[in-house]
Amino acid sequence: MSEGKFFIATEKEIIDGKASDVYFSRTLNLVLPEKKMVVAEITSSVIEEWINFTGLEEVTNLLEGRNIDVWAIPEGTLIGTRDSRGRSIPFIVMKGNYSEIMELETSILGFICQSSGISTEASKVYMACHPKPFVSFGIRRMHPGISPMIDRAAYIGGAIGVSGILGAEVIGIEPTGTMPHSVALLMGEEKAWEYIANNFPPGTRTLLIDTFGDEKFKAIEAAEKFPQIDYIRIDTPSSRRGNFPQIVREIRWELDIRGFTNIKIMVSGGLKKDQIQELKDAGVDSFGVGTSIASARSIDFAMDIVEIDGIPSTKRGKLSGMKNVFRCETCGFITIGLFNEKQVCKDHGEMKPLLEQVIHNGKRSSKKLNAGKIRERSVNMAKELMSQFKE
Repeated sequence: MSEGKFFIATEKEIIDGKASDVYFSRTLNLVLPEKKMVVAEITSSVIEEWINFTGLEEVTNLLEGRNIDVWAIPEGTLIGTRDSRGRSIPFIVMKGNYSEIMELETSILGFICQSSGISTEASKVYMACHPKPFVSFGIRRMHPGISPMIDRAAYIGGAIGVSGILGAEVIGIEPTGTMPHSVALLMGEEKAWEYIANNFPPGTRTLLIDTFGDEKFKAIEAAEKFPQIDYIRIDTPSSRRGNFPQIVREIRWELDIRGFTNIKIMVSGGLKKDQIQELKDAGVDSFGVGTSIASARSIDFAMDIVEIDGIPSTKRGKLSGMKNVFRCETCGFITIGLFNEKQVCKDHGEMKPLLEQVIHNGKRSSKKLNAGKIRERSVNMAKELMSQFKE
């Protein structure tokens, strides 16, 4: 490992396969003389009704320049890990000499397992919050070296903004933040409020009201002194909350009867998706969600050989052969099938193949999409799912 101050792999170390499990490098000399052409696919061993698949951009960057072909489900696609008949669907398919792939298996899986877990949880939070927005505040709970990945995955999953400076830079947006308790402690609460109310641009004037006093009375005080603000924010520790939704109801009532209907309420602090509906019903207008997204459970992906030198072959428990994923655009029926075969929905005709080629002969063959475009796909699919849940 390169000498540095932090325990983090460099880009070169990842590309060179040094961030991989040791058994790959130990067996590489055995595989090299064989020069076997393989098809390897990535599936999930866990049955999930749907996930939000992300991390592909980093996989593409990693594999670009290697003499292989790669197909994948597009980033930001919400899809189950099984087809309609219960068979594992391939999220990524790679074709080439196994020596070009094997030493990078660990990194490939790491890129998509964690990112997809974060984007999936973010999509669940998006559905719970909708139509109210949420901001991702979670990078302080994880290693700073991966903060841009966390913010990107959360944004694709549906966050309207992210708190991280680097993450926002990667995404191509301005970072989002309010005021920390430390500002109220160092400047004094009212002085901090005054500065934010008079100097921050419209839409961003958010006052944190729970540093010293009761949330209801502090909300009234903030609104009466600075009626131009956009939000009051509550970040009260769980030990002080009592009934959090009831606190929100009290604040909303007291602001409304005094004519401050324009001032919105934002809440944050250890929020999980299961708490959001009640808080939304109580009158919350915006959410800051951190740890539950940033530390989301990874999606359990695995890579397996399914074809060797053109002959279907795989280990037990897996399905051999090079496969594609097909979806009926009308009814949503999903099935896997052999890669170059057409699949037909019995009710609506020919189905659409979902895997798109991202690398051809080692060169990127797909258009690089920015995070905003990927988020658009993700959010649209989330809305489709929500409409299905209501039916």
